[in-house]
Amino acid sequence: MNFHPKLAFAALLAGSAFVASPAMAQDYPAKPISIVVPFGPGSGTDQSARVLAQALGGQFKAPIVIENKAGASGFIAAQYVAKAAPDGYTLLMTTNTTQSANEHLFKKLPYDPVKDFTPISLLSKGQMLLLVRPDAPYKSVADLLSAARKSPGKLAFASGSSSSRVASELLQQMAKVEMLNVPYKSNPLGLTDLIGGQVDFMFADAPTALPLVQGGKLRALAASGNKRLPVMPDLPTVNEAGLKGYDVSYWTAVYAPAGTPPVIVDRLNKWFASASGTEESKAFAAKANSETTLSTPEGLAQFQATESKKWGEIIRAAGIQPE
Repeated sequence: MNFHPKLAFAALLAGSAFVASPAMAQDYPAKPISIVVPFGPGSGTDQSARVLAQALGGQFKAPIVIENKAGASGFIAAQYVAKAAPDGYTLLMTTNTTQSANEHLFKKLPYDPVKDFTPISLLSKGQMLLLVRPDAPYKSVADLLSAARKSPGKLAFASGSSSSRVASELLQQMAKVEMLNVPYKSNPLGLTDLIGGQVDFMFADAPTALPLVQGGKLRALAASGNKRLPVMPDLPTVNEAGLKGYDVSYWTAVYAPAGTPPVIVDRLNKWFASASGTEESKAFAAKANSETTLSTPEGLAQFQATESKKWGEIIRAAGIQPE
């Protein structure tokens, strides 16, 4: 599937064709709202969802419930929300993994990233850290790549999301080395095995990785984006470490099932914008070194179409063949 902005807008309009009754709109939300996260507890997306849920809960009496449905590269969570009633009570807070990357990583998806969802809002953008154990002999990206060249196919990297996997795949493709991918249901699980010595390195989102680096359990060799992290100004980017042009970042956004009424989508868009502006949300973003980036539903549809094209190019450049 190759997406185009016009198709994204068409899907958005088609998915919003049902119009809510005045009573339904007035009463919403009248029961708990579930925010489904396609990654495990402790992941960056999970942490962000919980902070936003707390802020959202302060705007109305209905509770917000976080449901972690990790595994299968986000398929489980995406399918679950795609099949849910389009009434605003089941939402998907996800990343480029399910909405822009998976279509290029798999020959067939059990859900359609455009047609099965109604965009609500882009939420944030962030980057990952390249991590090794503190006792590992690699003090820099150059050290890691040198070891990989000496022992082709021996160094193993964990991947807990499409972003995590693509970051490592692109690293080996650009450096012309051969390494082994070990997939996990979520980044926290991969980090546990990295700390335990089952794998040699990993790219993980900053919110998940930073506490482990700051606590001395892991060492960061580089940041994956095109600029250094403010919280770690001395840490180089992979680009600065020698792989010119390297840049892999991720984003988070929130979606509802296709067919969710426009009046509810508009209300959710405003609520998430308000929740993102609370002091607690701002503090989390600063701590996680993520950039709050909000949008209209139409803006998210456009952004997703552009990102799908971008991730397709990155995945092809990394030499990854669809599974």
